[in-house]
Amino acid sequence: MRQRILITGASSGLGRGMALEFAARGRHLALCARRLDLLQALQAEILARHPHARVAVRALDVNDHARVFTVFEELRGELGGLDRVIVNAGIGGCVPVGSGGFAANRATAETNFVAALAQCEAAVGIFRAAGGGHLVTIASVAAIRGLPRAQTVYAATKAGLASLTEGIRADLWGTPIRVSAIYPGYIQTDISSSARRRPFLVDAATGCRALYAAIESERPRVFVPRWPWAPVAMLMRHVPLGLLVRLL
Repeated sequence: MRQRILITGASSGLGRGMALEFAARGRHLALCARRLDLLQALQAEILARHPHARVAVRALDVNDHARVFTVFEELRGELGGLDRVIVNAGIGGCVPVGSGGFAANRATAETNFVAALAQCEAAVGIFRAAGGGHLVTIASVAAIRGLPRAQTVYAATKAGLASLTEGIRADLWGTPIRVSAIYPGYIQTDISSSARRRPFLVDAATGCRALYAAIESERPRVFVPRWPWAPVAMLMRHVPLGLLVRLL
């Protein structure tokens, strides 16, 4: 059992939901996000429900790369080790390329990929030293294909994260370190609420239960919820681009 779990972007959305799911099953948590007040409120909520849980929190902007390494080490020390790190922090807010929104698109690229790389570096360094662990990245079904309009840069960042995750898994092949990429479909969060269309949308509680099960499986690549997103992803990968644009 992976008992000591670090989750970034844990103050809201999928991160918060995953923290509640793992806490309900007796896990100890290290929670990071920019908003310390929200993390402390979540910490109090978890401890009120599960008094024997250990919940450590730290304010962390993942774009402060040096602090990513510092905070991960601090939390490792506070919990006596880390068994799993879930790289979840991310943003949307993109605009079509060439429409004057470079600053927003750059912020998404830096947060969803460069900052994710920093988190992976810190986590894998800890796991190498410990001789084991489980790295989890939260990609997206959007990673499957290049997508139009406001999804273009977001999809590209998630595709990059998925490729990075697979490369790390290849590099660690044959070691005790497990690596998983999770591909959520539309789960009710602030990011999904801004999507142009939301087919097969599930509520946050349903989605986070499915995320918990997917992460616990430790499979290398999991779509969440598996139905309908695994077959939908296969279709997305193979349909002509023009048809995909019309569908989206």
